[in-house]
Amino acid sequence: MAAEGDEEGRTEAEAKARELEQSLDEIELRQMLGGEHDAGNAIVTVHPGAGGLEAQDWAEMLLRTYLRWGERRGYKTELVDSQPGEGGGIKNATFTVEGAYAYGYLQAEGGIHRLVRISPFDANARRHTSFASVFVYPEIEDEIEVDIRDEDLRVDTYRSSGAGGQHVNKTDSAVRLTHLPSGIVVACQNERSQHKNRAMAMKVLRARLYELEKQKQQEKMAELTKGKKEIGFGSQIRSYVLHPYRLVKDHRTNVEVGNADAVLDGDIDKFIQAYLLKKIAA
Repeated sequence: MAAEGDEEGRTEAEAKARELEQSLDEIELRQMLGGEHDAGNAIVTVHPGAGGLEAQDWAEMLLRTYLRWGERRGYKTELVDSQPGEGGGIKNATFTVEGAYAYGYLQAEGGIHRLVRISPFDANARRHTSFASVFVYPEIEDEIEVDIRDEDLRVDTYRSSGAGGQHVNKTDSAVRLTHLPSGIVVACQNERSQHKNRAMAMKVLRARLYELEKQKQQEKMAELTKGKKEIGFGSQIRSYVLHPYRLVKDHRTNVEVGNADAVLDGDIDKFIQAYLLKKIAA
């Protein structure tokens, strides 16, 4: 839309067009991120593989990459745990990323990352290969709400069969609650009052449903972590080569970027987008 010969206007128009294209790509990706936890926050852990100081330094480099990526995107990042390595680097680190679709995007980064470079810790300037693992968890709320609807309950009253005096044994004061969706059955017959027995039975039912939901969350987390691989050769998702040439390649999508320094400074969106598009198309 710039006038003929208006180079400044043309440059500005081209920049605006690129911004618009990038925004449309991101909107398209977000529409495709429909997983249960995709829209929420993420918890990320970074661990070095075998190799001592060299691997620990690589893990710290990766940590910086993700913190810079979060900063670039305007996400709130917080380092919640970090164990420094002996002599440098880190033994492990955990951080949170808060923002829309943080988990949806970062799930693309889970796996083994491989670095090839001339080691700054080798007096003979030899080439070293190091590995580090990245694992991404969705942030799951600790609070579990137990909602018991009346239509999900079957209430039976009956006479107590236990001790408790003449009144207990002659009235239908005992209460049995059946939670139809889960099949959990609880009963209480200790009190003389049917109202008190029902209140106690509801308390027990809530506790059992809470434990059931907690178990489901634990199973879900176990399912999310079962794909974790050994940190070593043959299992990497991405290679970062800094010597004898400079190239970052994702082995799942074959996307390659020659500007390794930019990637290590947090410019990883190209890899994330390619992975997500491939995952959606699969």
